Amino acid sequence: MGVAPIKMPQLGESVTEGTVDRWLKKEGDYVKRDEPIVEVVTDKVNAEIPSPFEGTLVKIAVAEGTTIPIGVEIAVIELAGADAGLTAPTASQAVDAAPAPAGPAATPPVAAPAGPASEVSVPAARQRLSPAVRRLAEEHGLDPAQIAGSGEGGRVTRDDVLAFVAQREASRAAPARPEAVEAPAAPVPAVAPAPAPVSVNGAREELVRLSVMRRSIAEHMTRSLATSPHAWTLQEIDLTGLVRYREAEKEGFRQRNGTALTYLPFVVQVVCDAIKEFPYLNSSWTDDGIVLKRYVNMGIAVAIPDGLIVPVVRDADRLGFADLARTINDLADRARGKQLKPDEVAGGTFTLNNTGATGSVASQPIINQPQAAILTTESIMRRPVVIGDGIAIRHMMNMCLSFDHRIIDGMTAGQFLGFIKHRLESWSPASIRL
Repeated sequence: MGVAPIKMPQLGESVTEGTVDRWLKKEGDYVKRDEPIVEVVTDKVNAEIPSPFEGTLVKIAVAEGTTIPIGVEIAVIELAGADAGLTAPTASQAVDAAPAPAGPAATPPVAAPAGPASEVSVPAARQRLSPAVRRLAEEHGLDPAQIAGSGEGGRVTRDDVLAFVAQREASRAAPARPEAVEAPAAPVPAVAPAPAPVSVNGAREELVRLSVMRRSIAEHMTRSLATSPHAWTLQEIDLTGLVRYREAEKEGFRQRNGTALTYLPFVVQVVCDAIKEFPYLNSSWTDDGIVLKRYVNMGIAVAIPDGLIVPVVRDADRLGFADLARTINDLADRARGKQLKPDEVAGGTFTLNNTGATGSVASQPIINQPQAAILTTESIMRRPVVIGDGIAIRHMMNMCLSFDHRIIDGMTAGQFLGFIKHRLESWSPASIRL
């Protein structure tokens, strides 16, 4: 029998590293080909990685919670069954679903010798930066060489950058003491002191350790607010006609198409039309200018037990209604089952979040960078509405839009929502694009 390594796979075109979140098998377990063996988290996807071989898991090389570059060995399988005839080199080649990035990033990190942080060279420090950490440092105008890393081999982590920023801000905000007025300013420490351990009253409090996904969400949301000036607006929409149509047609639609009829495909088609009228809502900010996207890759936010993930409906503006409904439902189901592929959560140009599913009536979402805007559909509520000189019970819904004020002004945002409002309120079966 031979053995074959399993390596950290390429989970997306721009992804250079992944975090082993949870091992689904333990050493000594027998694993079938394509059976999920480990959960891996990146800044784009949370996915179960299947074993490419059948055999016994003889070695787990990377502990849970460890972040490593693409291509690094994470486990070893002793081959059995049809795979037993594979030679080790062939097996190794078969594991590599995509080539690892060229250069130092593809090499497993080597522990640096113990010594002062100042001895780390600038090139070495930059090599230890992941794209997300480098982006965070650039946003705060930091030279990574000034920051001593606490990660493996002196690697600079997000926490190191954030601690450095916090120390710098605290130093700026601290009032000068009278006796120190004429003294030269003390240099800012390279790294903030380690935070004191959290004190928890065991009888009445509990410290819940952060999952990889929750920490990633926190960092993404913080970075989004720091990156773009968010503005927000809301409009109220009368969905009475659409509600009546869906109630009458949902069972027949399921029988004809094999999928549920929700409100999302109706909204997505109208939003795609609105984007064509107001293309800056489907763009990204760069230092060289605003990049307008001539296609619509619609991100649909899906809540899962440990966080939120946004699968992408590619070319949503080109899909017919039934295909759109099937695609949305399929992506949502596989997102909840952690079965999404890396490219299914990448490349979104606009995001839609159905916060109304939780009972929300108004929300202020945070933009999914580098997009220009994010739209929420809130709960549909029956309530009295003034119509002409009378009062009627109508199905009303709020739509909330957060947008990047560098790209979009309030007038454009209002016109965009107004377009959607008019189209949904005047909706008829003839509006469906098949």
